[in-house]
Amino acid sequence: DIINKVARRITVNELPTMDDFSNNTFVIRPNFQEKFRSALVQEMLHDLVNDFFKEKTYDTEESLVWSKEFSALVKEKLKELKLPRYKYVVQCIIGEQRGEGVKVASRCLWDSDTDNVVQESFVNESLFCVVAAYGIYYY
Repeated sequence: DIINKVARRITVNELPTMDDFSNNTFVIRPNFQEKFRSALVQEMLHDLVNDFFKEKTYDTEESLVWSKEFSALVKEKLKELKLPRYKYVVQCIIGEQRGEGVKVASRCLWDSDTDNVVQESFVNESLFCVVAAYGIYYY
């Protein structure tokens, strides 16, 4: 019954033609305006990390919550850039400031023409924060 109703609605004039599919919608590279621009993201990340952590003092229990909250905040701000087909990964590390050194490293396999990473650090009297925001173009 349903198939017959649908079949009656479709006429030869309503069927798609090859002209409807002539434009290729597969995009291999983003336009220049749609690329992940590290300078813009760096400035945004610098402002966010300073505003979020400037009044905070280190707390072991709270640092886990702050890390999740801040990562979500950065991810939302990155999404507001409305870069089509980009996926974002945000890594936030918070530790107690004791005057010791810390090294953070990462490895990625990506397309250097479209993908990028921005890092920002924050240090006050009681804590440090290292944030990395990755923008990966989804083919």
